[in-house]
Amino acid sequence: MKIDFPYSYIAVEGNIGAGKTSFTKMINEEYNCRLILEEFKENPFLPLFYENPKRYAFTVELFFMTERYKQMEDHLLAQRSLFKDFTISDYVFIKTLIFARKNLDEKEFKLFQQLFNTLQQNFPNPDLLVYLHRNVDILLKNINKRGRDYEKNIKREYLYNIQDSYFEYFRNITTFPILIIDLGDIDFIKEKQYYDVLKSIIAKKYTPGVHRVSLHV
Repeated sequence: MKIDFPYSYIAVEGNIGAGKTSFTKMINEEYNCRLILEEFKENPFLPLFYENPKRYAFTVELFFMTERYKQMEDHLLAQRSLFKDFTISDYVFIKTLIFARKNLDEKEFKLFQQLFNTLQQNFPNPDLLVYLHRNVDILLKNINKRGRDYEKNIKREYLYNIQDSYFEYFRNITTFPILIIDLGDIDFIKEKQYYDVLKSIIAKKYTPGVHRVSLHV
């Protein structure tokens, strides 16, 4: 069932393996909206980072920031098509700073933040930020299931750190709505009724600040 969304720009976020890209693609396939996907596979430093985080952290984060900026500049700042109702992305630009805060040391992060602040001011906030939440055990299961070689060394502690960084960021947001949806182990790809439930939740109008919904079954 197709449901209208009261938003022009929806960003979908989540930890590694949460299902954000899958959900974003499903929305795009149904609605033919403007789609912005994070092209993380093109980062040549990512496998090296997972093997040796301390050595390659600044390089990998700088590459990600540059790529995200180019993608946002090409798609989000471009003139909107008359035939596209809204824009959906599987990341928000602030993600760059969230990951960098955990991966960089103090001096590196200070420099990185200066660069980030210069770029960030060019982009609008999303009308709604959707965060798909799953516990770390389920994330690890999903990561193992998709079998990407460069993700095989991801540690449980790293996923917890990412999760904590997102929630810390959310606590300080008062300018736009953030919707945290706890998915449990629901598979909205195979069980399409949950995809419809997700759409109906996102289609509601939310006030600025954090909102939380659970889809546990």
